[in-house]
Amino acid sequence: MRHPDADAPREVLFEGRWLRLVQRGRWEYAERVHGGGMAVIIIACTPEDEVLFVEQYRIPLGKPTIEMPAGLVGDERDDDTLIEAARRELVEETGWAASNVDVLLVGPTSSGMSSERIAFVRATGLTKVGEGGGVDDEQIIVHRVPRSEAPAWLMRKHADGYEVDLKLWGGLWMLEREPDGRPLSR
Repeated sequence: MRHPDADAPREVLFEGRWLRLVQRGRWEYAERVHGGGMAVIIIACTPEDEVLFVEQYRIPLGKPTIEMPAGLVGDERDDDTLIEAARRELVEETGWAASNVDVLLVGPTSSGMSSERIAFVRATGLTKVGEGGGVDDEQIIVHRVPRSEAPAWLMRKHADGYEVDLKLWGGLWMLEREPDGRPLSR
């Protein structure tokens, strides 16, 4: 079934450095300006089987958040790829580099409000190469949490007032399984 506004003209209401606000018929939504609206979220464990999480203050929420490493595709180069963006963001945010990076799934982040899509990327074969912490003024804090304790740790962070990205539970699931539910071969 096609929505009546699907064929309405697209009008740009505002465009900034990172986002544009668009109206199509009665729908208003945001688009990412770079990388075809793509972002990556990186699912990664250290050799000690610790899940890598990042903490940073998010201005739109007015609170600190707990997330997996993530970032925009194309924010530095127009020919950026999902794999390149995932490798770059993992090092920038956490200080870990991966020998293997696999794209698992691509889908919308908030389909009623944004055209942004995100790729779940699994990074394996990690090596510590730096401190992480992000670039510019990101002020990222890296957390290494034993995999077996990760869900309880996330719930404690939530109880402490942090915003916890709901995609983290999907990421934890994909540490153990392929997206279709098959056990991950180790």
